Amino acid sequence: MDIAAARTFLEIVKTGSFVRAAGNLNVTQTAVSARIRVLEQQLDRQLFVRNKAGARLTPAGDQFLHYATTMVQIWERALHQVAMPAGRDNVVTIGGEHSLWNPLLLDWLVWMRSECGDVAIRAQIDVPDRLIDQVQEGVLDLALVYAPPHRTGIVTELLVDEKLVAVTTGPAPGDPSSDDYVYVDWGSEFRTSHHAAFADAPSPALSVNHGPLAMDYILAVGGSGYFRMGAARPHLETGRLRLIEEMPEFSYSVHVVYSAKADEKLMERVRTGLRAVAQPSSRQHF
Repeated sequence: MDIAAARTFLEIVKTGSFVRAAGNLNVTQTAVSARIRVLEQQLDRQLFVRNKAGARLTPAGDQFLHYATTMVQIWERALHQVAMPAGRDNVVTIGGEHSLWNPLLLDWLVWMRSECGDVAIRAQIDVPDRLIDQVQEGVLDLALVYAPPHRTGIVTELLVDEKLVAVTTGPAPGDPSSDDYVYVDWGSEFRTSHHAAFADAPSPALSVNHGPLAMDYILAVGGSGYFRMGAARPHLETGRLRLIEEMPEFSYSVHVVYSAKADEKLMERVRTGLRAVAQPSSRQHF
């Protein structure tokens, strides 16, 4: 199948319109329609329903969306590997959750530049489910995530044994029943453990699904909540935060995941760097 057709399909899905897709791709609307018509003939299924409002996927189009995305990603990776920069003998593609890029993967990029100058790198940020999917599909070589699910053909290695600890800006404990308690959503495992520990706690006045935002908020206005020890430590040392020792701790460890089919020698070089920058002396702020 023509990669241009897959890109066109994805652009229509993104914009919801053949006209806007044509503008973004810098081609005519006739060319866009022709690409989709050929694609529908190859698949023997209608992919879009067009109306005055634009275009929406049919059930067959919705089913094809996953495959089109994967095909384009694999094609881009092939281009990256074949067109290898001068002086590079290997390429590694790595992904990570947003909160793990600074400084963990930033430090790793610096380490790789120093210790593995022959390796070209393609790095990206994404949500954990997509990262795991891309590792399983071979689009990514490896990814750094919290709480990875069990998947066939994927190897998981513990990188950092992180803890979520309860901290407060005030002199008095701020448990989940307090008005100033900020509930930080650290994922399904945390939600289950938190509910088991505080089954009678009322619904929080403020819930946030991004730790750094919640941290900045309580530092600005005061409050309490659960945060990664690595992120809380600098503020504990300066006295801006206080550890609530009577509150339970929860596990929130960082894992590196990679395909069991990946080049083991290359993966070992990459993981050596990750282990080096993840040492306690190197991870003061993530």
